[in-house]
Amino acid sequence: MSKLTDVPKRILIGRALRSDRLGETLLPKRIALPVFASDPLSSVAYAPGEVLLVLSIAGVSAYHFSPWIAVAVVVLMFTVVASYRQNVHAYPSGGGDYEVANTNLGPRAGLTVASALLVDYVLTVAVSISSGVENLGSAVDFVIEHKVLSAMIMILLLTLMNLRGVKESGNLFAIPTYVFVGAVFVMIAWGAWRGLVMGDTMEAPTAGLEIKAEHQGIAGFALVFLLLRAFSSGCAALTGVEAISNGVPAFRKPKSKNAATTLALMGALAVTMFCGIIGLAMATDVKMAEKPATDLLENGVPVGSEYVQHPVISQVAEAVFGNGSFLFIVLAAATALVLFLAANTAYNGFPLLGSILAQDRYLPRQLHTRGDRLAFSNGIVLLAGAAMLLVWIYDADSTKLIQLYIVGVFVSFTLSQIGMVRHWNRHLRAERDPAARRRMHRSRAINTFGAFFTGMVLVVVLATKFTHGAWVALLGMVIFYGTMSAIRKHYDRVSEEIAAAEGPSDDSVRPSRVHSIVLVSKVHKPTLRALAFAKLTRSDRLEALSISVDPVETKALREEWERRGINVPLKILDSPYREITRPVVEYVKGLRSENPRDAVSVYIPEYVVGRWYEHLLHNQSALRLKGRLLFTPGVMVTSVPYQLESSELAKRRAKKRAEWNAPGAVRRGPVDAPRPKDPAAKG
Repeated sequence: MSKLTDVPKRILIGRALRSDRLGETLLPKRIALPVFASDPLSSVAYAPGEVLLVLSIAGVSAYHFSPWIAVAVVVLMFTVVASYRQNVHAYPSGGGDYEVANTNLGPRAGLTVASALLVDYVLTVAVSISSGVENLGSAVDFVIEHKVLSAMIMILLLTLMNLRGVKESGNLFAIPTYVFVGAVFVMIAWGAWRGLVMGDTMEAPTAGLEIKAEHQGIAGFALVFLLLRAFSSGCAALTGVEAISNGVPAFRKPKSKNAATTLALMGALAVTMFCGIIGLAMATDVKMAEKPATDLLENGVPVGSEYVQHPVISQVAEAVFGNGSFLFIVLAAATALVLFLAANTAYNGFPLLGSILAQDRYLPRQLHTRGDRLAFSNGIVLLAGAAMLLVWIYDADSTKLIQLYIVGVFVSFTLSQIGMVRHWNRHLRAERDPAARRRMHRSRAINTFGAFFTGMVLVVVLATKFTHGAWVALLGMVIFYGTMSAIRKHYDRVSEEIAAAEGPSDDSVRPSRVHSIVLVSKVHKPTLRALAFAKLTRSDRLEALSISVDPVETKALREEWERRGINVPLKILDSPYREITRPVVEYVKGLRSENPRDAVSVYIPEYVVGRWYEHLLHNQSALRLKGRLLFTPGVMVTSVPYQLESSELAKRRAKKRAEWNAPGAVRRGPVDAPRPKDPAAKG
């Protein structure tokens, strides 16, 4: 069975890597950019559309506010990027927002940030995959007809690629991400050339449509609220920015410098693409509506439920390149693919943060363990499971899922920047060098502005999105917070309970006597081996114990015991209800109650078998008995194994497996040095 499972495992995720090969999985900047920044880079495929969807509530006349909203998003992006560049230099260990908040604001703030980030990472996968399925579904009917199934298949494929390791998955993601970025820049440049230089008129497919405003003549507070809601939707472009600060350990040295450079490059690319698409959308007269079937009108008549509303980026590409052109197809394919790959930001952030939280005893310790490919496999699988659950609950509908988005990331943004302000305040009190103090004052000013700005955005997001689904994200944060707090309390309680006392204690005092019991069902080789081993321990008292459920078998056992002259007293307990476990446990408890300072050692003969189905046929009573005795204080349970022939066959099979090389397990390695020549071979 092991060999059968090892073959597909090695084919799918590759050969296992030694722990000392971890350095080979670290990322250069050219690979780190698509790995950690694919989410904010790909968000330009849907963030401009989210802005226009909200503004369409007031009709097409409200579209003229979109450039100002884009400017606000750009200012926020630059603020967040500048703030996080301070983070990666000050905290390069990979804890990111969690470490900053935990160190400077206390464990509760740190746990709040961790909860927000975990929720946001799960939503990143669900939103990106669902959006990618919708983009792909516009060209492939099967995908849109089976959205949930298609989304889950993509999550499984993405999970598999990440299980292969962060470097290999980064190589897979680099090409489509760079193709997407390049195609968007070509579209922006060509669109600007056609519009500004050549004077061409470019029209989107929806340019001839009209929008039926849900609320005519919005003004005053209602207009401000609408603009704030549109701004909060546009802030989807910032999701994933924090992943770089959480993933600093995955960069090559110098880690902090490379991470800061990648952050700056990501910010510049994201805002340029975002603004370019918004500008082209205005120039090509793109129309979007939250309810396109009824709110989009053609010649005064609603377009109907059969109408498919394509994303803004697709409409702009059609206007600039022409429908069906080569560049249009390239951009459409790259957009769909990069949206799938955008979830990779979460696949690198969630497992790493989970590992740090597990190290701090807030999550199960299994999440701190690296898998065969030196990736945090358990965290990757947990993320995939949570994202698939969300996709199933929300039917892979990105419009519904995106309402849950952004809340978590701005909670972490705000608390992280407040923590950085306190970080610089603490260091300024101890620093005396004028040059260093100037740098710290500048960094503190950046983080102060970042905390103020992101805090305001958090209030806006909560106010505008709470009733539209953001409450679900907050509920998820509360659940994560409560679960992690409970796990930490459990680990702390266990640590306190098992801590060794400084002076003598009941656990270190030698028992007065040891009463050994060998469980016997028949006189056979396993029984004789257990008796021999029990004698070797030199107990103060040794006896054999058997449970009588069949008088004939019990009589035969007693006669065989006496015939062989076994010099160990045999005690037989009657069991009128044919139970085995209960009489043994009650007898052992009775010994403990009579002599509380004595230790009782129970020896259980067990068969060692080599086939999985043989485990079902043997040792079941022993397993139940051990399970009960484990809860009895002062009782030691010892298994005395007896290897059957099938176990020897299993041993030989294991030896063959150890000598067998799975596909890809053996590769020619580098030659370290030439072999020394044999002196005897000279002459």
